[in-house]
Amino acid sequence: MGDQAVLPDADELPETLLDLAVPHEDINELIALRRTLAADPGALRLLEECVGELVADMGEVGGRPQLAERLAEVPPALAAHFAVYVLVAALPHTRAHHRARGVPDDVSRHTLADLGRQMTVHRRRHGSGGLSALYWLMLHFRGELYQLGRLQFQRTVLDERMARAVKDAGRAAAPGDPCLGLHIPDHLGPLTPSACARSLRLARPFFARHFPGERYEAAKCHSWLLDPQLRRHLAPESNIVRFQELFVVLGVDTEPSDKGPVGYVFGDPDLPAAELPRTTSMERAVGDHLRSGGHWYLGHGWFPLEGS
Repeated sequence: MGDQAVLPDADELPETLLDLAVPHEDINELIALRRTLAADPGALRLLEECVGELVADMGEVGGRPQLAERLAEVPPALAAHFAVYVLVAALPHTRAHHRARGVPDDVSRHTLADLGRQMTVHRRRHGSGGLSALYWLMLHFRGELYQLGRLQFQRTVLDERMARAVKDAGRAAAPGDPCLGLHIPDHLGPLTPSACARSLRLARPFFARHFPGERYEAAKCHSWLLDPQLRRHLAPESNIVRFQELFVVLGVDTEPSDKGPVGYVFGDPDLPAAELPRTTSMERAVGDHLRSGGHWYLGHGWFPLEGS
């Protein structure tokens, strides 16, 4: 295996996987398949090439490679887990980049542990081990996204619509200016106002310290959680309504995005509306709206970052 791809040996691999929060039920399978990978020169070469593409231009915003076609070349025996090996083999490059930027070890660990969470999601949805979220996790492993408390923050840029909205609010802004994209992971506890406030308190000094050449005037979010229809189903003091109050919501898409809320709230985006539970207020809001013939839509919003 070349210098670009460094895959831990069978004795070291379990500790690496544990550091990445990989579920225990997946570890034995990944260790066993490592032998299959090591015995296949073609698969090793493909791993090397994928890792090389992944870590090229490490830290550059918007530079995620297109690996879908390369993953289609993976031997069937390795197909479900090959993306995991790509990320694990890229890990030394990611950690080196974090160290060079002075990113604290706990932030690095919490950020990269999203690999294990995504593997848990895969098993819950498909009933088997694997990973379907390589494109998303490239953000983490290329140094573009960081977990800071309850929220994740992506180094990104303003598009034309967002830039115009920020400028209309009296702040200097142009398309392509640095912006923090805000993401809301599931299964990390309630999205309380205090948890969001803490994340923002962590984010402002974090990016100023570790990315001093990038001035962030605004944060943006593209999520079904910004669909204004939620206000009709949830109490004004609910966490989601309070979350929406952070943003200037610019509007919603015209095409429905029902799979997003179903997957987030119930764990499986393909569950039929008629079978969705009604245990919590959020479950009732999402499910009852769909059962009444309604749809959910992706909302788009932004807010200024204090102290910018």
